[in-house]
Amino acid sequence: MLAGFPLAGEVLLFWQTGDRFTMRPYETSSHIPLTGMLLLVFLCFLWGTNIVSIKVSNVSIPPLIAATTRSVVASFLLWLYGRLVDQPVALPRGYGRHGLWLGLLFGGQFLFLYWGLSFTDASRAIIFLYVQPLVTVLMAHFVLPDDRLGPAKAVGICLAFVGLILVFGSGSRTLGEWYWVGDLMALGTGLLWAATNIYVKRFINTAPITHFQTLFAQLFFSIPVLAVGALVLEWGRQISPEPIAVAALAYQSIIVAFVTYLAWFRMMHQYPVSRLTSFTFLTPLFGVILGGVLLGEALTLFLWIGLGLVAAGIYLVNRPADLGSRVAS
Repeated sequence: MLAGFPLAGEVLLFWQTGDRFTMRPYETSSHIPLTGMLLLVFLCFLWGTNIVSIKVSNVSIPPLIAATTRSVVASFLLWLYGRLVDQPVALPRGYGRHGLWLGLLFGGQFLFLYWGLSFTDASRAIIFLYVQPLVTVLMAHFVLPDDRLGPAKAVGICLAFVGLILVFGSGSRTLGEWYWVGDLMALGTGLLWAATNIYVKRFINTAPITHFQTLFAQLFFSIPVLAVGALVLEWGRQISPEPIAVAALAYQSIIVAFVTYLAWFRMMHQYPVSRLTSFTFLTPLFGVILGGVLLGEALTLFLWIGLGLVAAGIYLVNRPADLGSRVAS
């Protein structure tokens, strides 16, 4: 077996016991070290780039076929990597229903995201998508007993809501007639992502599973959801992938869905979900800038103001000071 097989950005620790290597037990902590913070910033940059890459692949590859391919490739790579480091990826016996729920939520996210980006700009979609941290905090208030909504979080949610209204009402020369459909789909993606976060956090607190199994369940069980969506909505569509579209899909499958998600779920097992989501306000910033630079999308004043309000809201609902007072109380 391979000990600590290098996976870009993934924080995996192994030690030798006899003739095999075993993952160390998770050491949960409320403090994210500097290396973890730097990793989170890098993940946010890669996720911002991912939105642009989906927009690129959608040009010559039907979006739901691309989303299905992404889950298939990432599932296979995760299964292969699990074998290399001697880590099981299948859920333990008796937990199959959780896999089905995770697959429905995860598959629904990317059905909306990939299809929605066919209608709207990447720089708009990523702002609506990152309503996720705000909804996660709202859901956590009612579902997770140690994650309550305080005054600062409430103000942050209100700011972000105003920001979303500004973004939705802004227009630009690059938008098509049905841009609002894509905006709503991106918003739906954020809602499903938040529901997935809360489900995973409750699930992993009561189940003997690793981040390998958490991610594999989402990727593998999302395949039929996305495949059915592709059959129903994209039957008969021509596939003529250009090299740049294939490269973009490879980036989505290997770098994002395999490498970055494995790192993210490793951290979700180790740190509070609210502390992790405090960093995600950087992703829409990266996405908006890259959408303008790489895709030539119009970046209007209202778009920037809306982005600023959403980012401020995400920061307020997850700021360390608020978290610290919550823990102290």
